[in-house]
Amino acid sequence: MTAVTHDQPGPQALSPQEEHRTDTVLAARDDARGRTGRRAEAMPYLPAASSPYVPAGVDPEGLVWAETVAGGNYTHKVVAAGTHVRLEDVEGTACAHLLLFNALEPWERLNVADTMKIPWQAYLGAGHPLLSGDGRVLATLVADDSGHHDGFCGSLSDAAAIAKYGACAPESASPSGRSLFTLAAAKHGLTPRDLPPSVSFFQGVRVEEDGTLTFTGSAGAGRSVELVAEMPLIVLVATSPHPLDPRPDYTNGMLRVHAWRGAPTAAGDPLRDTSPEIHRAYLNTADYLTARGL
Repeated sequence: MTAVTHDQPGPQALSPQEEHRTDTVLAARDDARGRTGRRAEAMPYLPAASSPYVPAGVDPEGLVWAETVAGGNYTHKVVAAGTHVRLEDVEGTACAHLLLFNALEPWERLNVADTMKIPWQAYLGAGHPLLSGDGRVLATLVADDSGHHDGFCGSLSDAAAIAKYGACAPESASPSGRSLFTLAAAKHGLTPRDLPPSVSFFQGVRVEEDGTLTFTGSAGAGRSVELVAEMPLIVLVATSPHPLDPRPDYTNGMLRVHAWRGAPTAAGDPLRDTSPEIHRAYLNTADYLTARGL
């Protein structure tokens, strides 16, 4: 495993302006080239096979996405059907908000209500399909050692971020989940009106007998979830505090993302036959892909 070095100033560190001279074209070029090979705590790894944190049992050469995402940031990727996407809560403080879109027809997108309704299960966990409003399975949650997730509350809104932290803009110290999703969506030609409610991983919520929602927090550092894309997907991830997080400070740690080539859930897999409704949803996905020659 390659050691990670950080861009931390030494005892006689220069100021950022002195260290990164960009006041002329040539200085800017030299500054950019001088960063080659340097590593930071949060960064994409290019190529993905160069990731210092390849998950156990995964061939590095099969990786198609490897990145550490800082809290209060976002990432996005288009992945092929069958791609495995693993999210890891590095420090036990991450909250990963996730949105999925059909990459072929992005007006088909994650529908949280159907994701809870069709499996007759409101709590996300291993084996749970993530459905679109068209009755098709976009992805399947195939592994989960956290169990602290939420499909009820969505991501942190602009109004909630301003009310609690004083700001919501992506460049502020307390970006909202909504503002981060807006930037990620724009990379794929999507607008704020295209953003549905999201699901979130690593910060849990439970419904009490009287209907109130109780925040259960994190399961700890190093926990992960793994999804399989059942069709070509646009994946958007925003890292911001959960809307019910009671901590007064903007708390959201690093998230690690790895994705690698694989196969969609196959016919005959027990996950497809958990219930008649789920079986039908997988058939709908297969029918859609077959008609497109995929």
